[in-house]
Amino acid sequence: MRMTVFDKARAAAFDRTRVGAVVAAVALTVAGCGSDEETGSAPADGLSGTVTVFAAASLTETFTELGKQFEAAHPGVKVVYSFAGSSALAEQIDQGAPADVFASAAPKNMRQVADKGELNGTPVVFVRNRLEIAVPKGNPGKITGLADFGKTEPKIALCAEQVPCGAAAKTVFETAGITPQPDTREQDVKAVLTKVTLGEVDAALVYRTDVDAAGDKVEGIEFPESAKAVNDYPIAALKQATNAAAAAAFVEFVTSDEADPVFAAAGFDTP
Repeated sequence: MRMTVFDKARAAAFDRTRVGAVVAAVALTVAGCGSDEETGSAPADGLSGTVTVFAAASLTETFTELGKQFEAAHPGVKVVYSFAGSSALAEQIDQGAPADVFASAAPKNMRQVADKGELNGTPVVFVRNRLEIAVPKGNPGKITGLADFGKTEPKIALCAEQVPCGAAAKTVFETAGITPQPDTREQDVKAVLTKVTLGEVDAALVYRTDVDAAGDKVEGIEFPESAKAVNDYPIAALKQATNAAAAAAFVEFVTSDEADPVFAAAGFDTP
């Protein structure tokens, strides 16, 4: 039967309607997939939210890099740091400061937290560090070794004795039979290093990793007595953690072989 002009128009309209319906269905499907991403469907590994890490100041560079790697491996997680002297961080944790993980530059400060029953699991030593003499570029004070710290002429900076770098310095001075003459004592190793980079002191005792991190802003002088005060760095998740799963995953990552190259590049020794 021959189609009239009216029949042909009606058939064409039907075809356009059918095609439009298919296009709309596809669009809804695509939109539906997009909405799942936009609303933040659960990540494949089940980890999400923020993990707050309290870490020794000497870990600033390495933990910042490791945090980026951890976030890349776990897209649902954001790592937030508080870097300071280990003794100050332990006090903050004891006073209820919100944290999921604690990484200390010495076992003593970790024990302080453990004695209050605030750890979730046993601390693991993940790196070791030792002291090195740092002097401004060009060594204007003509520092040659540890004995110069017992003289009154050069300006000297040390960590406060209650923080790990200060306790380690005390040990090496006692080992060498030297009574230091510091012009200033700072609350963390980065503050001590700043005194050197700004040229405010002629020498300081910091970790060798901090000398490396400062690049050409300072020069490092090794001394044999440093072997008598090697610092172990323990890490542990905290019982008060609001994101226990991410905290456990972060500790596992930091103590894994995957993190070793970052620590080695910074000058840390790994157990």
